[in-house]
Amino acid sequence: MKNVILKIPNITSYFFILLFCYAAISKIMDFENFQVQIAQSPLLSTYAGLISYSTIIIELIIVIALSFLRTRLLGLYASLFLMAAFTIYIYLILNYSDFIPCSCGGILQNMNWTQHLTFNIICTILLIVAIILLERKRSTRTSRLISNISLLLILSSGTVVYLFLTSEHMIKKENNFTRRFIPTAVMKSKALPLSADSYYLAGIENEKIYLGDPKSPLILTTVDTTLIRASARKLTLDNTHYQFRNVQLQVQKPYYYLYDGTVPVIYRGRIKDSIAKTISYNEVYFNQFIPLDSTQFAFRTIATKNKQFILAGLKLEKSRRAVVNLYANILKKQKDGIFDSDGKLLYDRKKSNLIYIHSYRNQIIVMNNDFKVQHQLHTIDTTTIARVKIRKLTNGSYKMVAPPLKVNKSSTVYGGILFNQSNLIGKHESPQTWKRASIIDIYRTDKQEYLGSFYIYNRNDVSISNMMVNGSSLYLIIGNELIKYKLNKKITDSYSTGKAENL
Repeated sequence: MKNVILKIPNITSYFFILLFCYAAISKIMDFENFQVQIAQSPLLSTYAGLISYSTIIIELIIVIALSFLRTRLLGLYASLFLMAAFTIYIYLILNYSDFIPCSCGGILQNMNWTQHLTFNIICTILLIVAIILLERKRSTRTSRLISNISLLLILSSGTVVYLFLTSEHMIKKENNFTRRFIPTAVMKSKALPLSADSYYLAGIENEKIYLGDPKSPLILTTVDTTLIRASARKLTLDNTHYQFRNVQLQVQKPYYYLYDGTVPVIYRGRIKDSIAKTISYNEVYFNQFIPLDSTQFAFRTIATKNKQFILAGLKLEKSRRAVVNLYANILKKQKDGIFDSDGKLLYDRKKSNLIYIHSYRNQIIVMNNDFKVQHQLHTIDTTTIARVKIRKLTNGSYKMVAPPLKVNKSSTVYGGILFNQSNLIGKHESPQTWKRASIIDIYRTDKQEYLGSFYIYNRNDVSISNMMVNGSSLYLIIGNELIKYKLNKKITDSYSTGKAENL
């Protein structure tokens, strides 16, 4: 029995030589996947590059140290440091993470995270026993031995906790463009084939989805939220004596709105009524339109003076007089005031907030109904200056002379949460996946905080053209299909609580 106990340090060393050698080689053989797994860790994603390389190097150094008698004790201490770090990491995953990532590959790939924790604890105890036996053989004092092991365990645990805390801060506040993907963020629920690929989402009210089609602008298509029944009806305008160029449709209970900012004219009709009446004509030209309520509207227009994009508001008075207010200081010019300020105007009806998200830079502007800026936020990429190449023409207008770097594509907002289709690839993300999917990043709109991301895969090589969120459902137009996805409860809980933590 005594001989068996004395052999424990050697047996332990051989075991960890095999374990770390296999682990290092398997990581090297599939390094890209290993790095992606680290990047998706809810605790260490910011340090994916550093950790992916250093872990392999440390494991190989430990293998070499354990292979020689003179350095075996040092190798056991290094093994204890690494196994203790792994153990604390798994403990944090199980107890302090909002989601548990997929299990890593390799020799332990069939274990769940609780089994990983048990295995690591056993390995840690085995290493402590081996170190004690080897140190006693060298006549090391007990007090010094306890001090060495305790200090190493504290150092190992402290390192992991430090990486966790600083990674959390960077991901939430100072993101270096490392995305965090939310497991099972969305689940496809239903798809409805459409007769054309030109439809867009015009609104969602009372368990009904409303679709518009620029090819048939006076047709209002209604689909129930189960995507089972669909119907279409023709709308009638009280005045059609205009040169229409771009008639659009929006629905906001209890009205629908038809408008063309090139005329400019706005019609309004009750959802149950097919006749739309003119409520504004020749007040302000616009290229984006948001109904805030039945008498107040938000626009994006072009200033007559400097030919730059500005935001505007229109209010219909009881006397039928329209009051237009221009807000020239919200959209900031960087180069030309048109291309560099291009973006999408959104309205969060749950929070009564206007959102303007730029297309060519990472800036998000949050305003109230009176156009008072509440927050200046940004997406996780680092594009603060629009990368557009333009040339000023003799008539004072600008022309784009090279394809720009588009940062943000389609967006929608609901309950203080912004869903943004990004156009930029982040660190440790697969280019192959980017070719087959769109990526949706999620942000809070009440403060600077990135919540996570998820993929929406293309349908027949076609990506998202339009999206809208309503409660726990995400509705997408992809090609000639209307698709409904169910959102993860981690996301939907953030609407009501206002405390959307790291997902």
